[in-house]
Amino acid sequence: MTTHRRRTGLVVGLTLLVLVALGFVVADVVAAQRTRETVSDAIVENVDEVVGVPAVDVGGFPFLPQLARGELDRLDATVDGATLGGIAMTDLVIGADGVSTSTPYRADEVVVHATIPTASLQDAVVERTSLELTVEVAGDALRLSGQVLGLDLAGELTPRVEDGRLLVDVATVSVGGVRVEAAALPSDLASRLQDLEIPVEDLPDGLVLTDAVVQSDGVRVTASGTDVAVPGAAP
Repeated sequence: MTTHRRRTGLVVGLTLLVLVALGFVVADVVAAQRTRETVSDAIVENVDEVVGVPAVDVGGFPFLPQLARGELDRLDATVDGATLGGIAMTDLVIGADGVSTSTPYRADEVVVHATIPTASLQDAVVERTSLELTVEVAGDALRLSGQVLGLDLAGELTPRVEDGRLLVDVATVSVGGVRVEAAALPSDLASRLQDLEIPVEDLPDGLVLTDAVVQSDGVRVTASGTDVAVPGAAP
């Protein structure tokens, strides 16, 4: 009889332990899901012209202890499109480590990848040069074309990041079919085509542009930083 009671007690104890564990897992999953939704909403509320619903993932299990200590180990988000730093971008991929869950919201380290499509690049170049120019991707460079003083103009733009600024260089151009150095153009035209800046401004404090690479649909830029300000509401 005593043995039977012991076995029964053991089964009951194990059952309770399993139920508690399951309850913890369920609570952990629910907390993680609510956090993903909160971060997704915060992106929509604090980033301009967000396209689609941001997809958010919070890494690490168990999740509840992260909330308890006030810091998320890892947060990843993807956004179909948004206006960042005054420029319309697509395919944003955000990764952040050590994200605080209370004000002031900060992240130990953040890396953002985004594509500036050719249309956005063209708008910036036209605004900067006051010339009706077209920007297209040509291999690993950007092709510039249009008309100046009734003559066809063509050239290549090579993007680079310098001191956190996105610049495009025009080394040589073809004007009316004649290939010349950009610096050899009339001074007014040469000044418009040199040190062209694509103004990516007002990034969160601590986040700066670090790289730019031409790809098939535009320029893929990278911004990174440490101790970065996280706008909006955190979990």
